[in-house]
Amino acid sequence: MKEDDDKPRVCPELAEAAACQRPKECPGVACRKCGCCHLPVYYVRRQKHCIVRVRECRNCGRRLVTREKEV
Repeated sequence: MKEDDDKPRVCPELAEAAACQRPKECPGVACRKCGCCHLPVYYVRRQKHCIVRVRECRNCGRRLVTREKEV
């Protein structure tokens, strides 16, 4: 038996996502796929009663839509 057999194997994609996991002190929105909290705004549009922001995850590229009510 090799020594490497005792170590857990990690998929490279999961290792990359783990490097960008949302820290506890990171407030706000996090990616649902990988947990990354780096979600810059991709574009913004106004609707009747809200502002819609589309954000794109810097780590995995998944897009997330947020809606904000105007006060």
